[in-house]
Amino acid sequence: MRALALRLRPVLTRRLVVVVAIVLAVALVAMAAVAVVTVRRPFPDRTGSVQIPGLSAEVEVLRDDRGIPQVYADTAEDLFLAQGYVHAQDRFFEMDFRRHVTAGRLAELFGESALETDKVVRTMGWRRVAEQELAKVSPSTRRYLEAYARGVNAYVGDREPAALGLEYSVLALTGPDYEPEPWTPVDSLAWLKAMAWDLRSNMGDEIDRVLSTEKLTRSQVDTLYPGFPFRRHDPIVTRGTVDGDAFDQSAGRRRNADTDRAEAAPDSADAVAAVDESSSVSPALDADGLKDLVGSMRGVSQVAAGLPTLLGFGEGTGSNAWAVSGERSATGQPILANDPHLAPSMPGIWHQMGLHCRVVDDDCPFDVAGFTFSGMPGVVIGHNADIAWGFTTMYADVTDLYVERIEGDRYLYDGTWRPLIRRTETFEVAGQDEPETITVRETRHGPVLSDVDETLEDVAEREGGGTEFGVSLQWTALTPGRTMDAVFGIGKASDWAGFRKAARHFAVPSQNLVYADRSGNIGYQAPGSIPIRARGDGRWPVPGWDPTYRWKGFIPYAELPSVLNPAEGYVVSANQQVIGRQYPYLIGTGQAAGYRSQRIIDLLSSTSKLDVDDMSRIQNDTYNSQANTLMPYLLEVDLGSGYYADGQDLLRDWDMKQDRDSGAAAYFASVWRNLLARTFHDDLPQDVWPAGGERWFEVVRRLLNAPDSSWWDDRTTKRERETRDDVLRTAMRDARDEMTRLQSLDPTRWTWGRVHTLTLENQTLGTSGIALVERLFNRGPYAVAGGSGLVDATAWDAAKGYEVTAVPSMRMVVDLDDLDRSRWINLTGVSGHAFHGNYVDQTSLWADGKTLAWPFSPEKVKAAADDELTLTPRLEH
Repeated sequence: MRALALRLRPVLTRRLVVVVAIVLAVALVAMAAVAVVTVRRPFPDRTGSVQIPGLSAEVEVLRDDRGIPQVYADTAEDLFLAQGYVHAQDRFFEMDFRRHVTAGRLAELFGESALETDKVVRTMGWRRVAEQELAKVSPSTRRYLEAYARGVNAYVGDREPAALGLEYSVLALTGPDYEPEPWTPVDSLAWLKAMAWDLRSNMGDEIDRVLSTEKLTRSQVDTLYPGFPFRRHDPIVTRGTVDGDAFDQSAGRRRNADTDRAEAAPDSADAVAAVDESSSVSPALDADGLKDLVGSMRGVSQVAAGLPTLLGFGEGTGSNAWAVSGERSATGQPILANDPHLAPSMPGIWHQMGLHCRVVDDDCPFDVAGFTFSGMPGVVIGHNADIAWGFTTMYADVTDLYVERIEGDRYLYDGTWRPLIRRTETFEVAGQDEPETITVRETRHGPVLSDVDETLEDVAEREGGGTEFGVSLQWTALTPGRTMDAVFGIGKASDWAGFRKAARHFAVPSQNLVYADRSGNIGYQAPGSIPIRARGDGRWPVPGWDPTYRWKGFIPYAELPSVLNPAEGYVVSANQQVIGRQYPYLIGTGQAAGYRSQRIIDLLSSTSKLDVDDMSRIQNDTYNSQANTLMPYLLEVDLGSGYYADGQDLLRDWDMKQDRDSGAAAYFASVWRNLLARTFHDDLPQDVWPAGGERWFEVVRRLLNAPDSSWWDDRTTKRERETRDDVLRTAMRDARDEMTRLQSLDPTRWTWGRVHTLTLENQTLGTSGIALVERLFNRGPYAVAGGSGLVDATAWDAAKGYEVTAVPSMRMVVDLDDLDRSRWINLTGVSGHAFHGNYVDQTSLWADGKTLAWPFSPEKVKAAADDELTLTPRLEH
């Protein structure tokens, strides 16, 4: 029997293993099935028929193979109701997340970790301002907002959160039960505050200037913010100024850029150390005052950085937009191109859509297609049947930081102590039984931002008194405006006059508007509430107690730069200065230095027969203008032969294009990064180390003409004084070592795309720190071409590494001769549902520089349609 038992044991063991394996397999299959069901549950139905309360007639939603919807309705209210329904289908979690951000209620979803963000938003009062704006918009705009909200709520209905987004299922594993609240018009308007915050211009530069005074004098800091090089690069508007009470585009002479550049003397060593005379002002605070302010500004910087980057403001963000006249196009009609540069996200910031009234008339005036924001009705950038438009960031200075003297419940202004405005904000926090409260304080300038940072509670008190210093924010977006009216107005405009009339209400954020129409016109309009300062230029924080630094008004809309059909035959806007020194008002000092814009101008000027393909090629241009400046100096440095010379040899035949398969591009980027580090890291606090964009192109260009400047000297080497060539040599050696470490000993195996990669991160759970959860929502990395300060603006932060920090968030080219020949592409896809076929289906095409057909006419849209969903009225009993 024992022998029999011994013989049976292996058999039973094998059988047990088989049984266990089968059970495990069944369990895994069951888990997989549950996982598939959970993942697919939020996917919307895109075919069939759905009854919707509040509709007056049937609405068609046609989608192509990329899931891009085209909506057809009989009334404007039905059109925007359907837009809300479709946005909720594709992206409701993203919408819900955004409204929690703009209301300062993220902690309700994500717990204590989000509380600091909520405090910042509530301190500024984004939603409070949005509530006031609802009362200011036109009656039609309010109707459209209400219709949109009804559409969102019709989709959400009684669906469980898990049926609206996979994110809700993940949050439910650790968080409390959650039911989304009904969508409201204020939720949509509050999104405009997020737009304005991310595109707020130079507040970060104000903070960085103060932080830099830890090691530098004010004059030295100003050297690192050079003025716009008008002698070398064109502004957007090359002629015109204010005449009487209006802007006259014909006033003054059109400067000859080529002649000016040829006659311009090279920058001298003295010029490198000088502050631009046109922008210098009397210091608002003395040196001691600036030193005392560093701690406060570091706190405010941390407060600002704590907000989610919803659109992506920061180094490398901006945009390209241009329009060419029929004289320069192959068709004889204008062509318009636009690619906004924003922080990458998953899903991408844009949702492509067409909104079409079946019969376009006064009651239903929309026949428009383009890029939308989920959570907000209308089309932000795109074209209708008559006109096309694009946006770039103007970098208008619409924020000022005021240093306030505060004693208890009062603050000092114009020699008088005035009462602080106070309010209490209460926060519900997931995982906590009791809510938290804070007291928000405001001066006449705005909210005291420094109150939010707990590290500032012990701000140094002045000797002999109880006066503390606070930092308040004055910002145009905290005054209710009518920007939503402008969005709808532009969408239904049919000509230049209608476009300008609508743009008048585009209060914040201030954007450069580039225009083209089917009548053959091209144009440019600067809109926005841009302050006129009684004193100062907004570059530095100013004393809040001194009334001479007040805002005394805003530039009148009629006096803002505006151009129709310029003589050049093109309008180019790439975040450079708007207009030259002949203009009597200050728009801002933080514009790009013009390297991208001038490259676009040069490419557009090289041919008179441009077509849609040419525009796409320009959008994907990777030529590095900084390389063209720096290359002669790098090739003159003697690195001997062998290991270190191998990298330098790559540069000798390089075309100066940052293509992703280029080894020379990788080496040059490393040289640039190490050059910035070797030159400036010893001079600046780590908070403000150079990121390497266009401003730094200009700083280094000027320094190259001063080989013995003290900027080249390394402060940490006490017995040596380094020169320009010492730094260049060391940077090239560092680059050889770095590329060897990151890629290969063999330089022929280096590529730019191997280190310059893009990872698309979900803004919430994609940064959770839990690898399994992050893999559910994030995508990448993708190898990409381009770089900072290039037309193909895939920016990277030289202080941190080569990973992409900002991207062309979409690309579009509109052919005004035949709108159906237009092209577009999105960074990700229209769907916000992880694992949906349209979640990331445009990314590889985007990375390859390709675009998709953009049908507009009903015939072309119908021919491209893969799915059709009919929304029908629900009869109420």
